[in-house]
Amino acid sequence: MSILITGGTAGMGYHCATALARQYPDRRIVIASRSNADNASDRINKALNQNNVEYLRLDLGSLAEVRAFVKIWADRNYSPIEYLLLNAGLQFPGEPEYTVDGFEKTFAINHVGHALLFSLLLPHLAHTARIVITSSGTHDPAQKTGMPDAIYNTAEELAHPRGESLKYPGRQRYPTSKLVNMLWGYALETRFKKLRESNVRNWTVVMFDPGLMPGTGLVRSGNVIERFIWFSLLPKILPLLRALMYPNIHTPAESGGSLAWVAASDEVQNTTGVYYEGKKEIKSSELSYNKEKQEDLWEWTVNNIATNPEEVEVFSLKRLG
Repeated sequence: MSILITGGTAGMGYHCATALARQYPDRRIVIASRSNADNASDRINKALNQNNVEYLRLDLGSLAEVRAFVKIWADRNYSPIEYLLLNAGLQFPGEPEYTVDGFEKTFAINHVGHALLFSLLLPHLAHTARIVITSSGTHDPAQKTGMPDAIYNTAEELAHPRGESLKYPGRQRYPTSKLVNMLWGYALETRFKKLRESNVRNWTVVMFDPGLMPGTGLVRSGNVIERFIWFSLLPKILPLLRALMYPNIHTPAESGGSLAWVAASDEVQNTTGVYYEGKKEIKSSELSYNKEKQEDLWEWTVNNIATNPEEVEVFSLKRLG
């Protein structure tokens, strides 16, 4: 069996991949990211005295690159995927930026690329497989994280901002993308439930909030001051931040361990369609349970990542090969 984690070359993803590799020395662990400057797979293998971790380049900001990634996966005939961790994410604090496919980058990287990756990997998922989607507490206004409230009207508005939505600050697009992760996860569970009931597939999906993790690559697109505060100052005062501001603040190693636990612990293998804050199951935002918005996102996503009617049928989970 294989385990695939996006964004597994640094930060929380790196620590999660390390924990999973330690737990499953007989599994192929593939870490997928746009770059691997620090040779993460080699470092993990050396640290564990194993050779079961490897790196495969993945650019979630390009639909063509995602398709190329899955073609390589198929050509290499990797074993079926038991755990698929859709973990990578970015935020762009300035004016809207767009991918080569014309989608707003935050929405594209944090959702569209992952949705296409999942859809193309359907034939490569094991009969019993677990999907873990990294979201964030920032999607929920009730958590008062200090980020702007998520705004979801339609998926089309997020993909191609027009009019008033062009004025939304960059910091607001990130919480919205994390709400999108929740909406898509619940839409997946609606369809997975039907597959389980008919014994077509035994697939589960859960969403995960790692908490605030100063020092990770999330703010690498910020300005000089933002990067200094995020990378140099905040990691040194985590206990103070927990005490004075917000308890859900962790090191990447702590959150990476929690992500690995949510994905592969025997204690939670039967949970599905739920949301975890670290290792604690909690309720997500009120808006995330909105069925109309879940279905708007689902239909838009399928119709915009599929290239032909056959893919529409497969990607919508109406037909599996």
